[in-house]
Amino acid sequence: LLVESGGGLVQTGGSLRLSCTASGGTFSSSAFTMAWFRQAPGKDREIVARVSFSGEVKYYADSVKGRFTISRENAKNTMYLQMNNLKPEDTAVYYCATGPTWSDNVHNYNHWGQGTQVTVSS
Repeated sequence: LLVESGGGLVQTGGSLRLSCTASGGTFSSSAFTMAWFRQAPGKDREIVARVSFSGEVKYYADSVKGRFTISRENAKNTMYLQMNNLKPEDTAVYYCATGPTWSDNVHNYNHWGQGTQVTVSS
């Protein structure tokens, strides 16, 4: 079970920190990826960032590079997404997910959170 928190309404240029806490064994595999996806109204779900099990290897979508930072604390079963300099186009429902492979494809992730809304006003 994955549970996201930290979403909300913020003005352009503001910051938010999303958290994703896992329970029920979703942090137990030694070879899995954790990721943040987002989905805006009328659009497909897209990868935002992903992080390896060790936390050392990270990937960011071009649209968020330099503004967002993904991290994880395995001891706390928690992953984070620090979002700075937010823009209206970042408005979406943000989902955390885990999967066994290093992938951008939503179909390669088998555990999902319920999503948290991020709204950036102009």
